[in-house]
Amino acid sequence: MLGIHELWLFVLSGLLLNVTPGPDTAYIIGRTIQHGWRGGAAAAIGISCGCLVHVLGAAIGLSALLMASSTAFLAVKLIGAAYLVLTGLQMLLSRAKPIAEIAGQGGETSISRVFWQGALTNILNPKVALFFLAFLPQFVAADSAHKTLAFLVLGLIFITGGTLWCLGLAAFAARAAGRIRQSTGVIAWINRSLGALFIYLGVRVAMLEAR
Repeated sequence: MLGIHELWLFVLSGLLLNVTPGPDTAYIIGRTIQHGWRGGAAAAIGISCGCLVHVLGAAIGLSALLMASSTAFLAVKLIGAAYLVLTGLQMLLSRAKPIAEIAGQGGETSISRVFWQGALTNILNPKVALFFLAFLPQFVAADSAHKTLAFLVLGLIFITGGTLWCLGLAAFAARAAGRIRQSTGVIAWINRSLGALFIYLGVRVAMLEAR
């Protein structure tokens, strides 16, 4: 259907890729401990939305253009690296607050920021674009007349599986977190860890080569 072949292998590969711990996992767990289930869910959905942008890009050829144009690749890379490093520095320098205090000062804004950080971290990372560009075509026949639709279907399957896994991860982390979320010491440690993670990702993006 649509030129998609070995769908079972795609689903299995996607499952293994999604459950493999990485920066997204660390971000979701960290935000869950800070903001509870809602924070973890916002992080998970933000990450998924960021991936969806790249799936759409791969489907209509933007990822291929990004890979072919050194100027476009460099621009996205530098913007993404700068965003990640600045976000990381803000986290490192932020003052830790207990969750109850955060909620009392406008938790909705914090949850919104968690979502956008998760989304932009993926959107501004050309490595994610190149991943989908390299991964999805392996399961679409070269002579398919519906490549764009096939890319979208495969991308949605991958993102759906990843979103469900991440939401489950957030639920588990929320239950396991317990009282530590009320500790300013723990929150400060999480802020510094996430800040260091963002800076690390920013440096990796800055060093990323198009080929």
